[in-house]
Amino acid sequence: MKWKWPIIIVFLAAIMVSSYMYMSSAASDDKYEFLGRLGFVKISNPDIFEGSPHSKLAAQYAKDRGSNTVLLLHFAGHTSGQSYPNYLEGDVLVLELGFQDGATDYKLNNSEDWLKHSTFTMFMFGVPNDRFRYVSNGHIFYNLEDALDYLDQVAAQYGQDGKIVVLYHGTARGGNPNIMLGDGIPVFFEMVWLRHGRLAAYYYLLFGMLFPYYNSPYASYELFNSEQHQTLYNDNGLNLKTAPYSYYELRNNSG
Repeated sequence: MKWKWPIIIVFLAAIMVSSYMYMSSAASDDKYEFLGRLGFVKISNPDIFEGSPHSKLAAQYAKDRGSNTVLLLHFAGHTSGQSYPNYLEGDVLVLELGFQDGATDYKLNNSEDWLKHSTFTMFMFGVPNDRFRYVSNGHIFYNLEDALDYLDQVAAQYGQDGKIVVLYHGTARGGNPNIMLGDGIPVFFEMVWLRHGRLAAYYYLLFGMLFPYYNSPYASYELFNSEQHQTLYNDNGLNLKTAPYSYYELRNNSG
């Protein structure tokens, strides 16, 4: 029975730390509210554009929390054209921010690559200031602060009301989506670390990963049909012809 006490102590300590972080965050005057992962797999392509299921879900999360703006974080597949555009989902402004990794010459852009090459060092030491570049609405930035300043200005021009809700896209193109943490998680982790420090980054990373299991109405469907949807997506079988043609072309190859 003695072996149980260390587990109980660790469990209680985790609850205490989590509660402290939650209360500190709730009392914070930070302009962002970090929720976590939006989806597990792509259920349409493009899956983030006006009227798509994941776009509507992100907007609903924002409205439920009294906000008219949501920020979606991605791995950036490209920086050309109007890449990762901002748009309106009903009366909610959807901001998009993608990133690319300079340590790999900006070529690794999915969660499997990140898990293999960078997850441990970033988890332990954070993201070096000059490692990533960021893209939003066709603009390229070389540090996260500049990218967020730009997005804050866009939100202010729209009449931002409430905290900006932050989600990372989370969709996994291959592998088990319970293990593959999905599109955009490194910049979510970096953003929380920047705003609140290391402990908060660990806290939001854990609960952000769990967020869709308890909140997304698509969670069970996506998880039980993940292999089929990943195959369809990679074979261009989820393409939505209803999207504007130029936008469809842009997003079809970028994820």
